[in-house]
Amino acid sequence: MPEPLTAHAPSYYAATAIPTPDRPPLAGDHSADVCIIGGGFTGLNTALELAERGRSVIVLEARRIGWGASGRNGGQLIRGLGHDLGQFTRYVGDAGVQQLQRAGVEAVDIVRQRIARHGIACDLRWGYCDLANRPAHYEGFKAELEHLQRLGYEHQVQLVPPAQMASVVGSARYVGGLVDMGSGHLHPLKLAQAEAQLAEALGARLFEASVVTAIEPGAQATVRTAHGSVRANQVVLGCNAYLGDLVPALAGKVLPAGSYIIATEPLGDTLARELIPRNMALCDQRVALDYYRLSADNRLLFGGACHYSGRDPSDIAAYMRPKMLKVFPQLAEVRIDYQWGGMIGISANRFPQLGRVPGHSNLYYAQGYSGHGLNVTHLAARVLAQAICAEDEGALEVFAKVPHRTFPGGQRLRSPLLALGMLWYRIKEQLRGG
Repeated sequence: MPEPLTAHAPSYYAATAIPTPDRPPLAGDHSADVCIIGGGFTGLNTALELAERGRSVIVLEARRIGWGASGRNGGQLIRGLGHDLGQFTRYVGDAGVQQLQRAGVEAVDIVRQRIARHGIACDLRWGYCDLANRPAHYEGFKAELEHLQRLGYEHQVQLVPPAQMASVVGSARYVGGLVDMGSGHLHPLKLAQAEAQLAEALGARLFEASVVTAIEPGAQATVRTAHGSVRANQVVLGCNAYLGDLVPALAGKVLPAGSYIIATEPLGDTLARELIPRNMALCDQRVALDYYRLSADNRLLFGGACHYSGRDPSDIAAYMRPKMLKVFPQLAEVRIDYQWGGMIGISANRFPQLGRVPGHSNLYYAQGYSGHGLNVTHLAARVLAQAICAEDEGALEVFAKVPHRTFPGGQRLRSPLLALGMLWYRIKEQLRGG
């Protein structure tokens, strides 16, 4: 029997999170200051930020709270908004780039402070390491370290030379690393569930199994589902990879891409520390990157293999296990207990998209996090809330100045065309020895 549409992915996170009761679907006609579409990190934190400011909020989630990428991602909480922010200087100027660089640090701080303030139990551990696959990557880490020092980054950051890589990872695959103790890893579904409860405690109303069928714009917009409606002064779109064609102006700006994770059986302290001695999150630098970490019960959570084809592997464990064994051949006899995948939202320039829908000053959106969603969603929520409450529109204006291309090919050809393009980049990478 197939799982119900509202069931969470069969992940390690779903198996170890505290069960929460289903929230009702929207029924009847309602009103609120703000209606938020999407019950992931973007929607939940926007609801929380707005409720803290005294706004009435309704959140509409098509499945369950945290059902999408927010509840099934790699759990890596890493500073930054994306790669090479300097490329946007011509749009936002030097001051704007510096503001975005600081925002990438602030994004992690928002999560850090929220967890500490509310005592959220989500298996948070500090420590992250970028892994160099080639000497050129390691040289890039040196430049990144200098940049962070100039930025005044307050957390410990250090280069790990090739001879010392065993201190961070039990693999001979890498030629250097960059450790950042201001980034880390956590249990994303536990965090999403806690943030939902915090928003509700402040008066936000959350509805699950409530697929939005239409948005009727106006000075007061109306958001419709199969069995109800919400009239609101502002609407926030926090759907990311699951937006579909709900808002034509945004269609094609974000490409849904599949990412996949396996979780081993518990490894025990000895083997776990052999693999990742300092219990950090780790990620390499390849196009089809590997990212991995230990869970609270010493399982290896190994992810990556971003798919742009629109087709998931028929057997995720069989697909991901060989990738894991290239990094950790010592796990050849270890059992895989969980396997799952999900969609992340990729933007063409790998930079998050925040702004207002053209022609609709009260219709806001945040999407296209391109693998940095765990931290950037929290920043986006604050930026949107500050703009909606007329506290500060400057940050939103900086984000909105960065243009975003529509992926070519239309709805049917967009994913296959990008898959071919990414294959070409992977071939080039292999020829360089990546």
